[in-house]
Formats: sequence, C-alpha cells, structure tokens
Amino acid sequence: MGSTETAGGGGRIAVLYSFPHALGAPGIGWTAWNQVNELVRAGHDVHLVAASVARPVAGLASTTTSLAIAGQRVPHRVMGRDRALAWHDRVASLVVARRSPEVVHVWPLAAERTIAAARDRGIPAFREVPNTHTANAYEVVARESTRLGLVPRAGASHTSDPRRLATEEREWATATALLVPSDAVAATFLERGFDPARLRRHRYGCTPAAPVTRAVRRDAGLRAVFLGRVEPRKGLHHALDAWIASSASRDGRFLVFGAVDDAYRAILAERLAHPSVELRGVTAAPVDELARADVLLLPSLEEGSALVTYEAQAAGCVPLVSTAAGALLDHDVHGLVHEPGDVATLTAQLDRLAAEPATVARLSTAAMAHAPELTWAAASRSLVAAYGHSAAGTSSTDEDAALLDEESRADAA
Repeated sequence: MGSTETAGGGGRIAVLYSFPHALGAPGIGWTAWNQVNELVRAGHDVHLVAASVARPVAGLASTTTSLAIAGQRVPHRVMGRDRALAWHDRVASLVVARRSPEVVHVWPLAAERTIAAARDRGIPAFREVPNTHTANAYEVVARESTRLGLVPRAGASHTSDPRRLATEEREWATATALLVPSDAVAATFLERGFDPARLRRHRYGCTPAAPVTRAVRRDAGLRAVFLGRVEPRKGLHHALDAWIASSASRDGRFLVFGAVDDAYRAILAERLAHPSVELRGVTAAPVDELARADVLLLPSLEEGSALVTYEAQAAGCVPLVSTAAGALLDHDVHGLVHEPGDVATLTAQLDRLAAEPATVARLSTAAMAHAPELTWAAASRSLVAAYGHSAAGTSSTDEDAALLDEESRADAA
C-alpha cells in the first residue's frame, strides 16, 4: 500500500520523520507539517513517512505514504485503526532500514517497530509527546467529567484506554528520548519517575500567513475569545464562570469558537445564555478573530502546548491561560497565568484588565514583540537542538542545553 517519491536533498541532518496520519490536516497534522516544512527550509534532508499527505512539503528528500493508493488517502477505518497504525509502523521501520538516517522522529501509537529498527542500527529515535502523560490525561478528564456529572466520550483520545496506554508506555520506554513541548508536559512524566535526561524540551509555533494587524474596534468593553474544542479538559466552564463573575461581563463580550460536545453544551447552557456570551462555532480564521479581541481565555485543565497561545501572541491578543495550557510566555509580561481550576484568580485578572486599558495595551504590545521568538522557524531550531544537534548539524553544546533550560524556566514563570 506504500508509495515512494524521491527528491534532491542536501540538508545538514538526515531525518526520518514518521507521522501515522494525514500530514497537513487540521490538528496534529498541521503541527507535523510545520515541523517537517521548517526542517526542510533549514536545509535538512527529511525522509517523510506519512499515512497520507493533505498538504505537500516542497524539497523533501523522499516521501513514503503508508495509507494511500495512487495518491488517494485510505482512511484508517478501512483497515481498522489499530491495524492501520501497525501497518504504518511496519512501513516506517522498513524505510529506516533502507535510508539509514541520522535521526528518527516518531509520533504516538505507530512507533514500536520503527524505534526498534533505529535502535538496531545505532540511530537515535525521538518520540513526539504532543500531550501530557496519557495516564495523567485520563485521570484529569475522568475527574473533571465526574465533577460535572458527565461520562467521558467513548473512543475519545482522552478517555481511558488501557491498550493505548500500554502501547505508549512501550514507545516511551524504548525511544532514545521524548520530545516534550512544555513544562506542563514534562512535569507529568517527572511525576511518574521518568529520567529528566530523557525528556528533551522543544516548542511548537505560529507563523501567520500574512502580517497581523490589530483591528480597530469602536465598541466599548473588553472583548474575550475562547478558541478550541468545547470540551471539559479545555476548561470553558471555568472561563465562563470567571467571565460572568467579573466586571468585564457588564459591557464586554465573550465569543466562544469551536466544535461543541453536545453533553457538555447541556452543562454549559445557562452560562452560554448570558447576554455577554456568544457561541460562534468553528472559525476558519482564528488569527483574525484573535486580532479583533483583547484577551484569549484558555483555562485548560490538561494540554500539551496549545497552538492558540502562540497565535494569540502573534495577534496581540493577551493570553489569560492556565499553567496547564503549555504557553510560552512570561506572566504579566506577555499575558497572565493562573493555576488550573483557579476561577477566583482568573476573575480577578479579568477585573483588572477591564479596569486598566493601559495594562491591556502593554501586554498586547509585549506579546506581539514576542511573536518572532514563537515562529515555526524558531521551533525548528529548538527541535534540532532537542535531537542533539546545533543549527550547523554538529553535536549540541552546553549553550544549546542552557537555552532549553532557559525556555523551561520561562514557561514555568
């Protein structure tokens, strides 16, 4: 079922990048596409193995599709999810043997054979960790769902699945190191006894398609937005409670964008009916909505490193986020941070910003100034350092390690 195309390379590191879904599709497919695209743009040789390609990357050293025939995507459900992921893993492991790259980068649930093939050849294999430790995610979602009187949605990626957890545990145990995008993620592995040396900090990013211009608004009051899947783990109920309790709700507006879980919508019905709140559904232009808003509310209870927190800063929209959101920012410099579930602090932060337009302007300006450090190109440099290479493709230096430590401290601030 696989097909291979070859193109010229010439990069500094030969990377085999294995992604068991559609590269460039919304969600993690977009994260993976940006990682691959920036590695290529930086001059590295990237051998891509993806289930399919929704958005091509120019300049790849080679492309192998594990779930595509004649360029057409074969959905995972045709083979069955587990069989499709296992097949992808087998295809990627064979490409490792054929290409002998310097670095192997794998994603969850389709990596065991690929990691073993790399290990047999003395090639370091790095496992992407786009979310917190899976056991932590299960526990947080189950606890909050119970508190709200909800039953976690069967089959959802954060609903308890012992088989999935066992697969991930085997991947974590055998990979050379784990690529963790935030201190929030790293902490959940450290709490479970992982060796800190096996956790390599990197970051995600945001590179707007065009220069972002802050919209000039004529309406009074604070404008807040929430962007993300409307589910308990994202903490929208906390955002709504804080908003409604704050002075910001008197003459401000809170716009909620995202696909809604129906059972959760029922729980939120009274809050969503508040006259200052509006449920907008999914938006195709999140950065534009952020550029029209003053603040982003994202009181996540469990997260990896939410891309919307990067987008908000690029748009000059002040992030009001929990420490679990995995945002790369300094408190009271680029945004305001609170502990997960701390509605009182979030309410106070909204009160403060509603009363202090100058503070909103200061934080917005600093967030936009921070944006060049949050691009996908900057993320690629961080990723290469996490692989154990400098920008020139040599072994990482103490300076590289210090930079990663500095980023970790900044995330914790």
